[in-house]
Amino acid sequence: MLASYMEDMRFGLTLSLLLIPAFLAAPQSHAADLALVGAKVYLSPSEPPIESGTILVRGGHIRSVGPVAKIKVPRGATVIDCRGLVVTAGFWNSHVHILLPGLLHAENLSSEQITSQLQQMLTQWGFTTVFDIASVLQNTNLIRRRIESGEVEGPRILTTGEPFWGKGGTPVYIQDFLEANRIRIPDVQSGAQAEERVRQQIHDGADGIKIFANSVERDRILTMPSDLAQVIAAEAHRVGKPVFAHVSNNQGIEVAIQSGVDILAHTTPVDDLWSPSFAQRLVTAHMALTPTLTLWETVSPNASPDEIEKGMSRAAQQLGAFYQAGGQVLFGTDVGYIEQFDTQEEFKWMSRAGMSFQGILASLTTNPAQRFSYSTHSGRIAKGFDADLVVLDADPAQNASAFSQVRYTIRDGQVIYRKK
Repeated sequence: MLASYMEDMRFGLTLSLLLIPAFLAAPQSHAADLALVGAKVYLSPSEPPIESGTILVRGGHIRSVGPVAKIKVPRGATVIDCRGLVVTAGFWNSHVHILLPGLLHAENLSSEQITSQLQQMLTQWGFTTVFDIASVLQNTNLIRRRIESGEVEGPRILTTGEPFWGKGGTPVYIQDFLEANRIRIPDVQSGAQAEERVRQQIHDGADGIKIFANSVERDRILTMPSDLAQVIAAEAHRVGKPVFAHVSNNQGIEVAIQSGVDILAHTTPVDDLWSPSFAQRLVTAHMALTPTLTLWETVSPNASPDEIEKGMSRAAQQLGAFYQAGGQVLFGTDVGYIEQFDTQEEFKWMSRAGMSFQGILASLTTNPAQRFSYSTHSGRIAKGFDADLVVLDADPAQNASAFSQVRYTIRDGQVIYRKK
């Protein structure tokens, strides 16, 4: 019995040793392997596309990318047939709000409810990363944790948490909303109070700070004192955090310039058109801009078509002047405050403003990645980068509205939205 057992052991060991080289030589798959095959691949706004390419993903990162003929798909990988489709890096929306009923009071919402709301609002439109620039920080943190744990499917969320406005500066159009939802956002009445609150919000997880350089009140537009805005911005910059500014007129833009704000949250179509020299001042101040063009149509429900066209054209002119001056544009829609989720109109107006396909793609990918210090691993399709990808039904180089025609949204190598 013992001799027979020893003989079996020797046979098993010999067989194992013989199989090891063959096992090592065979192409191996991985549980997380994903292959997108046959797509037109835009690696970045500045590089020529791969007309028929393959992207291999493993462990949440891009393993390789190249022409179909040069990339071998591992056995057992999940394959998405992308023939006739277009792939770009995952989109950023740099102006959103985590304030809709399907997201507020997240402790009372199921994972399915939050996933559904995020899909309608964001992932359906290709957004793999968003910057929320006014919400309830504690609530947004809870949603972020549920996304990162895998309990909820959604984009990466950066946030400013609660915004800052001066004494008596709660905007008139959100007062009822705040009261109905039991949300308290205090006025900032002194520099010392502002500094302490900036420190607290960043300690609690805020990735940036948002000020209301202008606040729309019942009978006027209230402008934040420049010295207060400077204190807020300086404290945020001291720890390396970006500062956004809501502006309603060019006086608010002056406050933003003087205080060193990093990103303007809007154009100002109710004020003067932006001359080349005015736009150049913004560029010289190293500001970026989220245009939010669709906002102006959405908040004017009683305006005539001619009035809407005039206002939208003024906003588009301001964006165009900024873009022509070399300004950094960050795609942003103010979704979450407005409920127009479809991005097609925004892309149409950006195109009408004179932005090229490459410029719009940069606003969605490389520009925000650079502005928010993610460019070493996000914003492009390259080996080792985050596997944040968007698969489109049509080529946006031919028509900008194709940016809104999303077939798949992929974040960290996982499909978080697929068109039904």
